[in-house]
Amino acid sequence: MTVDLVIPTIGRRSLVDLLCALAEQSGPLPDNIFLVDDRRRAATPLIERGIDLGRICGRIHLLHGGGRGPAAARNLGWRSSSADWIAFLDDDVVPGPEWLVQLALDLETAALPIAASQGELRVPRPSNRRPTDWERNVAGLEGARWITADMAVRRSVLQELGGFDERFARAFREDAELALRLTAAGYQIVDGRRQVQHPVRPTSPWVSVRAQAGNADDALMTHLHGPRWYERAGSARGRRPMHLGISLALLVGLIGMATGRRWLGRIGLGGWAAGTAEFAWRRIAPGPRTPGEIATMLATSVAIPPLAVMHWLRGLWRWRAVRPVPTAAAVLFDRDGTLVEDVPYNGDPDRVVAMPRARAALDRLRARGILVGVVSNQSGVARGLISLDQVQSVNRRLEQLLGPVDSWAVCPHGPGDACECRKPAPGLVLRIAAELGVQPEQCVVVGDIGSDVEAALAAGARAILVPTDRTRPEEVAAAPEVARDLLDAVNRALRGNAA
Repeated sequence: MTVDLVIPTIGRRSLVDLLCALAEQSGPLPDNIFLVDDRRRAATPLIERGIDLGRICGRIHLLHGGGRGPAAARNLGWRSSSADWIAFLDDDVVPGPEWLVQLALDLETAALPIAASQGELRVPRPSNRRPTDWERNVAGLEGARWITADMAVRRSVLQELGGFDERFARAFREDAELALRLTAAGYQIVDGRRQVQHPVRPTSPWVSVRAQAGNADDALMTHLHGPRWYERAGSARGRRPMHLGISLALLVGLIGMATGRRWLGRIGLGGWAAGTAEFAWRRIAPGPRTPGEIATMLATSVAIPPLAVMHWLRGLWRWRAVRPVPTAAAVLFDRDGTLVEDVPYNGDPDRVVAMPRARAALDRLRARGILVGVVSNQSGVARGLISLDQVQSVNRRLEQLLGPVDSWAVCPHGPGDACECRKPAPGLVLRIAAELGVQPEQCVVVGDIGSDVEAALAAGARAILVPTDRTRPEEVAAAPEVARDLLDAVNRALRGNAA
């Protein structure tokens, strides 16, 4: 088992604390430590001269992310690795003294379907006073169900799922979004024994106002995973309904005053003032209640509700074209040239040879509960070269090699028969979808030539082309999706089609 470490960073000084904590440990080191510098302009070095990083120094590799956000930075890091596991750390955490030892133990005991292991995150609290609003906010990370501040993920699963969604350009929801896709694909995330600390760093009094930009990411999550994604992700929904009510009251009040309807203005502004006061007190009451904290809470409580609503609406508009595409209910394969080697007009079971990785691809679908079907043109029957009994004997041999198939759809007609089932007509796809009890749009058709793709699209299904030596260049160019091999095609079908 090999492990690499990926640390996206924006140049925080805390990065040095993290690296020094690793260097001082005696546990097994990662093979490589990829530091992804995600600053747009790297004006200063990440690690100052003279800092002794001991035994980890020769394992550090610097990558440049270009300021595209933590999701893109993590993707750059793990795609630069060839290890079995990728351990992710944020640059503002400090690993515990036995973190390396415990990471190794966590991963050694993780067998499939376990695909990720999350470390325990602790946020130190002040011992001499109540925590501020921001300190309580950071402390909320301790209860996060999934968080990449300390998470290790199998690289093969990251490849299968396509990694982090780079549309999440800020550190907010990209980890929960990956976890939702990971668990939807049938994998598990488990809690490990290792621990990191997340100290609360000094920040601007207006940090809670700036954080409202994350509401746009919540809108994207809703588009991708539906309105109940909070429940599956174990996330609190927050106060957005209250913020919306406060903002609407303010709008009504301003409209009433502007149009001379003072009664309406007084009602609206009164509702806004009452809602804002309640919101401010909820933030002030559990805190230290110092004059500075109270002033900050009052000012930011006025700004947060309308900004939260504005960013939410902005996200809904920006991502309005995004539609969730669920994992396929059924994957339908062409037979000759796709699942087995193409032997023209073959009626001999002894000549059936499975294509590379075909059994692994079909087993992966079965493990996820996805139906498997075969749609095959067999014009040799119409030409008198083979019989239907011979076609069925070849099909039985395929199942001996590759496992059971849920449904078969075979067209015995020739090119001149003007039937509705011979690919590129959609008949085979429509027929097998009906037999399996699924809609055509819930199907993915995998084939090796253009007629497979055309039949899928004509039926309203999704098409994935797996080219072979007989696939024409123009067919590859016209295909909406092209996979390297059967396993890659199945992985694409499992993770859906990102809009």
